[in-house]
Amino acid sequence: MKIISYNVNGIRAAITKGFLDWLQQANPDVICLQEIKATEDQIPTQDITAAGYPYQYYFSATKKGYSGVAILSKIEPKKIVYGTGIEHMDFEGRNIRADFENLSVMSLYLPSGTNIDRLDHKFKFMDDFQNYINDLKKETPNLVICGDYNICHEAIDIHDPIRNKTVSGFLPEERAWLDAFMKSGFVDSFRHFNKEAHNYSWWSYRAGARGNNKGWRIDYNLVSENLKDRMSRAVILPEAKHSDHCPIMVEVD
Repeated sequence: MKIISYNVNGIRAAITKGFLDWLQQANPDVICLQEIKATEDQIPTQDITAAGYPYQYYFSATKKGYSGVAILSKIEPKKIVYGTGIEHMDFEGRNIRADFENLSVMSLYLPSGTNIDRLDHKFKFMDDFQNYINDLKKETPNLVICGDYNICHEAIDIHDPIRNKTVSGFLPEERAWLDAFMKSGFVDSFRHFNKEAHNYSWWSYRAGARGNNKGWRIDYNLVSENLKDRMSRAVILPEAKHSDHCPIMVEVD
């Protein structure tokens, strides 16, 4: 199964930039989207079906034009779970899961910590999400958690670790949480295959950051440890430019 994760920063805007043509060329079995910024009735679902994705599931934020996640699939899932059942996490539309025969794929959009209130919310989300996943793994052990985690794990994952050490997304506490989350039973699929520096998935729109590759790697396909030997490839796809993020891909046999 070829799985892609992509924070599209507005699905309608991405479509105007050629997202659907790219999707047909990339041809994943499943694509997890974050920050769709739309409700299902605002999305050209028929065009997405025509692009080869008849199974579409959207979980939008209560607030219009904000957040939201989706899963598009060529394969019909056995079950779809919208949200986590935890209200403070779900009203912003940050989690959706598709269960297939031998694999469950989740699209996650973890909050950013743009100010002190949002940072507190982010830490609460992180703690509650860890507990939620700890319970989920007992009944759904074959998990791939795709998404925008809004955290760089290591210094290698950010273009300027020194000047960004006090910025949310690279705070020691955030990095420690992500490290512990991975050690609770997940493999960073990209780093499993690629140890090289200068591989990023998000760039600021300011100061020519993308052209100069001054980015952050904050998007991950985290794969359950027990699926590690079933991974065949994991890559970042920076050539796709429909968003300030780029897609990331993992293949699981």
